[in-house]
Amino acid sequence: MSITSTGRRFIVDLQGSERIEGLFSISNAQLGRTRNDKPYLRCLVGDRTGELPGRMWSIEEQTFRKLPTEGFVWLEGETQPYQGELQLIIHSIDPCEPTVEQMAELLPHTRNDIGAMFAELEQILSTLEHPAMRALVATYMADEFLMSQFRLAPAAKSMHHAYLGGLLEHTLNLLRLGDRVCPLYPKINRDIVLTGLFLHDLGKTRELVYDRAFGYSDRGELVGHIVEGAIMLHDKAQQMMTTTGQRLPGSTLMVLQHIILSHHGIPEYGAAKIPSTPEAILVSLLDNLDAKTTIGLDAARPDRASAADLGGNFTQKQWALDTKMYRPDPLAE
Repeated sequence: MSITSTGRRFIVDLQGSERIEGLFSISNAQLGRTRNDKPYLRCLVGDRTGELPGRMWSIEEQTFRKLPTEGFVWLEGETQPYQGELQLIIHSIDPCEPTVEQMAELLPHTRNDIGAMFAELEQILSTLEHPAMRALVATYMADEFLMSQFRLAPAAKSMHHAYLGGLLEHTLNLLRLGDRVCPLYPKINRDIVLTGLFLHDLGKTRELVYDRAFGYSDRGELVGHIVEGAIMLHDKAQQMMTTTGQRLPGSTLMVLQHIILSHHGIPEYGAAKIPSTPEAILVSLLDNLDAKTTIGLDAARPDRASAADLGGNFTQKQWALDTKMYRPDPLAE
């Protein structure tokens, strides 16, 4: 069990039927109606170790309007087992501003060394062969503010790699995959694939806010990381031409923009276009592979087992996967 200098216990340590009081993050706060048409609060309550579904069965609409949709609250409540999982029944709740020390306890962070991950990413990208591709990547790397945000940003608000450093971790995983998979397809253009993997989510540095609770910026809401990434690529290609005199040959700019615009696969998942080059297909599939496998592993085999392990073989439904996850590894001891 972890108890910090501020006296809090982390969500991962909570057990069933336990009263709690303290500062937590809140996300996806919504006002629902009970069967008796009474307003109730449903939300996700979290800290750096995880999240719990929260419910407050009696809440005044005026109180709800004071709460942040994404932010921080001081609450009192009790944990309750529900369908093999733990939920939090909230008795009182108020908006609250955390101190710097408390923020470190509330926002999740990658377990990996950010400097080592970034160095490995640079090493893989240094193997690009075409001089224009190397120059394009160097133009991005020279943008110190962008790279500082890239190293810090989460890969998502809540879906996968949703922690500080998660975007770098996700991108590095994809470059590792691309480096290993491309030799299996001799006709694939490795430079295009690896560059596309590096660029595909960089728009998230502008889509997401992550200095406080994870959420979306105004630009994230109105433009989104997919279109943002394509715009950024156009600007960087122009900057490369101005500073180095090099131009992306032929249709390279268009093909790389297409990878960014299509990497979500289908319009229902946010893609502006369906992948229509071999390289775009591979980037989209590798992105989906890493995202969904990570979601499944985080749900079924978390790094830290919850203290409230109620013995169920299945997790709650994972909405990103449209299924519950079976927990046991049949070959594990």
